[in-house]
Amino acid sequence: MHLIIHTDGGARGNPGQAAVGVVIEKVHSSSFTVHGNKEIVSQFGKRIGETTNNIAEYSAVVEALHFITQNLKSKMQKEETLTVEFFLDSTLVVNQLNGLFKVKDVKLRELLFKVRELEQETGGNIQYQVIPREQNSRADNFVNKALDDYPHVSYR
Repeated sequence: MHLIIHTDGGARGNPGQAAVGVVIEKVHSSSFTVHGNKEIVSQFGKRIGETTNNIAEYSAVVEALHFITQNLKSKMQKEETLTVEFFLDSTLVVNQLNGLFKVKDVKLRELLFKVRELEQETGGNIQYQVIPREQNSRADNFVNKALDDYPHVSYR
């Protein structure tokens, strides 16, 4: 199974009311194209309370990995491999997840450990890439919808 995941997180006020946005797509490969066709598996926004932008960015990755372990892992064939490509617009978070930057903040370090734990549970090959903000608009829209539609908590 090959998944493409766009995540975003944001806080209004930094710190302030925060939310995450996640778009998970499954790639159906084809002999005619390298990337194949994509099918939306899930897309959602979720409020996460008052926190910072960086914690919201990490929390979006945690939410996506949690979704995989809870909803997709059991549907895979035993011999099937899992490849997950994450796309985020946070250079800091991507570089920390890729081990290029140290994680000094205690809360971010705790979230990094949670990400590593969930990565282990997926058993897949997981990659993190930074993209320009304008290429992450779908995930960003879910962040804003979750923040705008208070008191609703989650959209799936």
